[in-house]
Amino acid sequence: MAWVIAATSLVMIMTPALGFFYGGLVRRKNLVSTIVQCLAIFAVISLVWALWGYSLALGPTMNGFIGDLSNLGLNNVGLTPNPNYSDTIPELLYFAFQLKFAAITPALIIGAFAERIRFKALLIYIVLWTTFIYAPIAHWNWAIGGWLKTIGVIDFAGGLVVHTAAAVSALAGALVIGRRKGLAWKENGISPNNIPYVILGGSILWFGWFGFNAGSALAANVLAVNALVVTNLAAAAAAVSWMIVDWIRKGKPSAVGISIGAVCGLVAITPASGYVGTMPAIVIGLVAGLLCNFVASWRARTTLDDALDVFACHGMGGIWGTIATGLFASSLVNPTGPNGLLFGNPNLVLVQAAGVAVVAVFGFVGSYVILRVIDIFTPVRVSAQEEHDGLDISQHGEEAYA
Repeated sequence: MAWVIAATSLVMIMTPALGFFYGGLVRRKNLVSTIVQCLAIFAVISLVWALWGYSLALGPTMNGFIGDLSNLGLNNVGLTPNPNYSDTIPELLYFAFQLKFAAITPALIIGAFAERIRFKALLIYIVLWTTFIYAPIAHWNWAIGGWLKTIGVIDFAGGLVVHTAAAVSALAGALVIGRRKGLAWKENGISPNNIPYVILGGSILWFGWFGFNAGSALAANVLAVNALVVTNLAAAAAAVSWMIVDWIRKGKPSAVGISIGAVCGLVAITPASGYVGTMPAIVIGLVAGLLCNFVASWRARTTLDDALDVFACHGMGGIWGTIATGLFASSLVNPTGPNGLLFGNPNLVLVQAAGVAVVAVFGFVGSYVILRVIDIFTPVRVSAQEEHDGLDISQHGEEAYA
């Protein structure tokens, strides 16, 4: 219980850390709004998860697709364990741990349409998205009887449920809301307003990720130790590989790039952290830094305004990590898990790829529809003047640097 309480607290700090990470990347006039969006999302989803989200995601299954409402309002969720998930911690603690995942996932999405979404529409969107997109995907992958779990898809801590789902939804959001206005575009977009905030946010994300991945063992055991160690190694490897690419292409190692690279490595190791050993983790991280860097550079040359490259980092990182789990998974690391391709089971790669395809299609289409429906009733995007003034003033009446 002590370890999972600590891990729950570590994962909580990741949401405001993401706020600083994203906040440092946007323009000065949108700094407050970006950080407070993450804080507001955490507050709103805490209530959604308690009232109906947990029951839909992790309650008793209805044909493998969604949980029933028997845990509505935390009914029957108390201080005794639910042996379906853990026989050593109270189910209420399991609820709290899973809440932190449910909260940070929609917060990841905001980076794609940063600097131009109306705050009211955002709040409506994250409630609907958590209910109709996140809860079903979490059920499919993590609930007892979930259909993706049943066919053999493995996702230790959220490469599919969190990162891939958020990234494809972010891509849909960027398409629906459209490009920002009046930007002087460079290869990688606009200049960050506060690089120390980016480094600070990235560093705290790295710290919190130990709870994210190692906490998913739900016990202070050897599996948690493995998850913690491989998480660190993958992040380090991706930070280095991203740095090297920037150094070669731009002549100087980018401080922002090192921070982003570390996050890409953390994303990529997330689904694999409970299934792979140390050397595969380094490979996963090295490839993630290279792959995400090249996809971000390619995106910058397109008309797609995924403002903070959510898809390049979380999407490609999550997809690569999920497929890599199918390559490197070993029952020597996790006796309850399957072997991957390199250990004699090529079928796991195909199963993982199928999981990626299902989550990607469902998340993208669902998010696109939700945003279109919201826009019928209330504008999703701020007006041109509000965008020009910045969301800090137009949405909150406050400034970072008054």
